[in-house]
Amino acid sequence: MPNQPDRLTPTAFLRLPGEGVLLAAVLLALPPRPRRVGAMAVGALIGLVTLLKCLDVGFYSVLYRPFDPVLDWGLLGSAADYLRETSGRAGELAALAGAPLLAIAVLALTAGATVRLTALMARHRARAVRVVLVLSTAWITCVVLGLRSGGVPVASTLDADLLGTRVEQVRLSLADARLFRREAAVDAFAHTPPGQLLTGLRGKDVLFTFIESYGRSAIEDPAMAPRIDAVLKRSTETLAAAGFRARSGWLRSPVTGGGSWLAHSTFLSGLWINNQQRFRTLTSSDRTTLTGSFRRSGAWRTAGIVPGVLVAWPEGRFFGLDHIYDGHHLDYHGPDFGWSQAPDQFALETFQRREFGRRGRGPLMAEIILTSSHYPWAPVPHLVDWAALGDGSVFQQVRRGGSTEKEVWGNPESVRAAYRTSIEYSLNSLVGFLRRYGNENTVLVFLGDHQPVPTVTANSPRKDVPVTLVAHDPKVLDRISGWGWTEGLKPASNAPIWAMNSFRNRFLRAFGPQPGGSGRGQ
Repeated sequence: MPNQPDRLTPTAFLRLPGEGVLLAAVLLALPPRPRRVGAMAVGALIGLVTLLKCLDVGFYSVLYRPFDPVLDWGLLGSAADYLRETSGRAGELAALAGAPLLAIAVLALTAGATVRLTALMARHRARAVRVVLVLSTAWITCVVLGLRSGGVPVASTLDADLLGTRVEQVRLSLADARLFRREAAVDAFAHTPPGQLLTGLRGKDVLFTFIESYGRSAIEDPAMAPRIDAVLKRSTETLAAAGFRARSGWLRSPVTGGGSWLAHSTFLSGLWINNQQRFRTLTSSDRTTLTGSFRRSGAWRTAGIVPGVLVAWPEGRFFGLDHIYDGHHLDYHGPDFGWSQAPDQFALETFQRREFGRRGRGPLMAEIILTSSHYPWAPVPHLVDWAALGDGSVFQQVRRGGSTEKEVWGNPESVRAAYRTSIEYSLNSLVGFLRRYGNENTVLVFLGDHQPVPTVTANSPRKDVPVTLVAHDPKVLDRISGWGWTEGLKPASNAPIWAMNSFRNRFLRAFGPQPGGSGRGQ
C-alpha cells in the first residue's frame, strides 16, 4: 500500500514485497509457540504501518508532507476543530469516536489475519517452503531485471524504506527542540533601543495583512493566472490613480496546504516555525516580533483582526497586539462561509469602524487575517456595496446562492475554480478597502501565508507566496529600492525569493535609522 494519495492506483499494488517474503520465511523457521507470538507481533506491526500510511495519505492530501510521529499529534486537535466548524459538533464527535475504534480494529484484524495465515503455512509446511523459495527467486529476478509496474519497481521494499526513513525523522524531531533554542538565541534586534525602531515609518498607519492560501499557483498556474492577473493589473491601475504605488516579491513559506499560524509566526518572529513544538516554544518566549516592535517603540497603537480565532488566544499578547477582534467580537450576524466565520469585506469594514476610522487617534499598526480564501472554498462570498454591509445579514442571500462543498469537491477542476474565485474576492476586498479608506499615511504589506492544498497546486513542491508593499508616500518605497522587487501588485517570475523568516530583519533594517541620515524617516 502506497502512503501518498496520488499513488493509490491499482497498478501500485502489483508489487512483490520483500519484507513479506522474509517474514514468512522467519515465521516458518520458528517453533510453534514462538511462531504464534511472532505472528501476533508481526501482524500488529503491519497494522501500525498501515495506520501510519493512512496518516501519511491524510497529511499529503492537505499539507503535502508525511506525518511526523513526534511533532504532529497536536495537529490532530486542529483537525477536530476544523470538523466541528465545518461539519458541526456531531461530525466532530463521530470522528473522535470512530478514529480510535477503527485504529483498534485495524490492529486486531491484521494481528488475527497474520496468526491465521501463519498457522495455515505451518499445516502445509512443505508447500509453504516451496512457495517462499519461488517468491524469493522471483523477487531477486525482478531486482536484477529492473521490472516495473505503474512506474515503480515490482520488487518492493516500501515498508522497510518507510520505517527506516521514519526512524531518522524521529531522531531529527527529537533533536529539533535543542536546535531551535540555539537559533532563537540569536536576535539582531533584541537590544535595539525603542527610539531607534521603525523610525522610517513614524506617523504612518502600517497594516500587515495575510491572505489565506494566496500562493504562487494562483498567479502562475495556467488555469488560474489569467483571471488573477487581470485582478492584479486592474488593482495596480486603480491604486495608482489614487496615488498609491506598490512593489512585490516572493517569500518561501515553511508550510503548504495548511498551518497558517506557523507561517504567520515565521513572518513575524524572524525564525523558521515549521512545527507546533517550535510554535509553542516561540510564543512562550520574550522574543520581539515584527508587530511587537511597533508596540515596543511606543509610537503606535496595535490591533489584531483575527476572524478565525474563536477561543482564548493568549498568543495575541506575545505578538504585541494591544487589542484583538476575534470571531466573537466582529459584531457579525451573517452566515459563515465554510470554515470562514466572516467575509473579508466585513472584517475589513469592522476594522475601519472600530480602529482605522476613529477620529483623533494616533498612528496605528494592525495585523489583519483574511479568511475567505480558506479551504474548502464552498461557498465563496462576493463583494456587496460597502455602505450596505450593516451587521452582515446582507450575506444571507449571498450564501444561499453559493455552491455547496459537495458540489465544489466533485472534481479537481471545480475545486481550482472555487479557489481562484476566493482569491479574487479577497484581493478585491483588500484593494477596495484601501481605495475607499486609505490615505497618504497608509502603508499596507499583504502576503499569502502558504500555498493551497495539493488538489489545487497539482502536487507542486513549490512553497512560494507573493508579498506586496503598498504606500502613498514615495519615501516609503525608496526605503526598499534595493530589494529588487517588481513594480505593481504582481511579482515577476524572476523576482527575488526570500525565506519567510528573513522578512522581519530586512523590514526592520529598511525602516530603521539610515546611515548618514536623521533616522526619522519623515
